[in-house]
Amino acid sequence: MIGLNSFSVYSGLEDPVTKYAKPPFKGQKQGWPGLAGKMDPVPDHGELSYKGSDRLLGRKALITGGDSGIGRAAAIAYAREGADVAINYLPAEESDAKEVIDLIKAEGRLAIAIPGDLREEAFCKLLVDEAVKGLGGLDILVNNAGRQQAKASILDISTEDFDATMKTNIYAPFWITKAALPHLKPGSVIIATTSVQATDPSEDLFDYAQTKAANTSYVRSLAKQLGPKGIRVNGVAPGPIWTALQVSGGATIEKLKNFGGDTPLGRPGQPAELGSIYVQLAAADASYSTGQIYGAAGGSGQP
Repeated sequence: MIGLNSFSVYSGLEDPVTKYAKPPFKGQKQGWPGLAGKMDPVPDHGELSYKGSDRLLGRKALITGGDSGIGRAAAIAYAREGADVAINYLPAEESDAKEVIDLIKAEGRLAIAIPGDLREEAFCKLLVDEAVKGLGGLDILVNNAGRQQAKASILDISTEDFDATMKTNIYAPFWITKAALPHLKPGSVIIATTSVQATDPSEDLFDYAQTKAANTSYVRSLAKQLGPKGIRVNGVAPGPIWTALQVSGGATIEKLKNFGGDTPLGRPGQPAELGSIYVQLAAADASYSTGQIYGAAGGSGQP
């Protein structure tokens, strides 16, 4: 009979509490939209750790916000699982995006870079057209790109800022999904990145939290609509994840110093810790999962 101590020696177990950096972190700030490569510490997107097993062999994915953060982790994981991947990002994020494109190509997969602003309906339609053309089709759509700017009071949010957040987080997935649907066949999947902010909003993320509640409803409503067509729709609700979203205005410098420290794991999550969730939701063996929100919040918050 094997005892617990003997098992832990060779089982490959990793303690999630000590797996990644814990606060306090250095105070840091970047202009929107921020670059992962300039963060300290630099986030882990699975560049060295994610190992694939052909779970998405031959699939064709479009990921918005694929240059850094959660979108980058999904792009790396998808490529290593055998998928061809198109990523969208803002032109200012070109240096991060180039790294992702190189990582996808290193796996022998097609890598399509499509920079542009999702706040423009015409570009959202063009984005889907270019992805379908470059990939030779489309069967995984990940609406991940998001805008988050912390403001202490509703009085500090201008109509321009509010509009930019709504268009990035709500309008863009609407426009992109409408453009993509004619290309999606039975077995295709749509995945949205929502947030624990949808159900447990912070006082300084008034506008962002509303959009994440909308993203959650997007998943649950669209899953019912597209289920009969054989298209699954699910969402991922992260908690505090160490990404460029946070250092480019998504959190105050004061909050960044102890970012994730109030979770039961005592640290923020890394994008690499979510890559496998996006893979599972896209894989064919998750065929009965639709209309679901999968949480990843270090033990705090609810999806």
